[in-house]
Amino acid sequence: MLLEDITMAEFEEGLKRTRTVIIPFGSLEEHGLHLPLSTDTLQMYEIAKEAARRYPLFVAPSVNYGLCRSTRNHPGTVGLKGQTLWHLTWDLLEGFYQQGLRFFALVSGHAGQTHKAFILDAAEAFMEAHPEIGIMVATIIDLINLGARDLLETPGDSHAGEFETSLMLLLKPDAVKGSSPAEFPTFPGLILVRDKRRFWPGGVWGDPTKASQDKGQALFERLVEILLTKIKEMESV
Repeated sequence: MLLEDITMAEFEEGLKRTRTVIIPFGSLEEHGLHLPLSTDTLQMYEIAKEAARRYPLFVAPSVNYGLCRSTRNHPGTVGLKGQTLWHLTWDLLEGFYQQGLRFFALVSGHAGQTHKAFILDAAEAFMEAHPEIGIMVATIIDLINLGARDLLETPGDSHAGEFETSLMLLLKPDAVKGSSPAEFPTFPGLILVRDKRRFWPGGVWGDPTKASQDKGQALFERLVEILLTKIKEMESV
C-alpha cells in the first residue's frame, strides 16, 4: 500500500492487515556522467513498491535527500547535515508510531556509511524509547551483500557502477545516458580531505561498462526477496 496514493479510510483498513511500513531513503547525488541524481531514491522506492505488491506492507514516500560526504564537491549533489537526518528519521518514526505502525523497515538506496550511521543511531534511540516495536536499518549494499553479490562481476562495486547502472537500465532506461569509465576512489586512508573530487574525479565506484538490463532484472528480483525475508524476520522477533 503506497501511502501517497491511499485515503485515510484505506489507511485505517490497511492497519487491519499490517503494522509494518517501509521508509525508503535516497539522495540527490552525482552518479557519474551517465546516471541521474535521483538514482538512489528511485531504485530503493521501486524495490519497496514491489515488496508491497507481494506482501502486506505500507510504503512511505521516499526521503529524497541524504548525508552525502564523499560526493559533496561533485556537481548536483545536495545533502543534509547528520543532525538533520537524525531528527528527520526520529520524526518520521514518531509520526508513523502515532498512526499505529509498530514495525519499521528503514532502507536506503544511498549507502554512505556516515548517512547510515545517523539513521541507525536515531533508530536505536527510538527503539529504546519504545521497547514494543521492531526496526531494521539497511542500505542497498547491505541487501546485495546478504545474497546478491554473486550476480556482479566487479569486486567492490558500489556507486554508479555495475549494479546501479544495471538497475537503472531496468527501472528507468531513458534516464541512463550512455556509460562512464570504470573508476575507484583514491582517498588517502584515515586522512580527511577538503577537495574530495580531486581523489574521485568521475564519481564512479565500480564498472558501469559491465552493466546490463538482464543483470538489473536479476538484481531487482533478488533484492526484493532479500528485503521481504528480513522484514518477515523482523516481524517475528
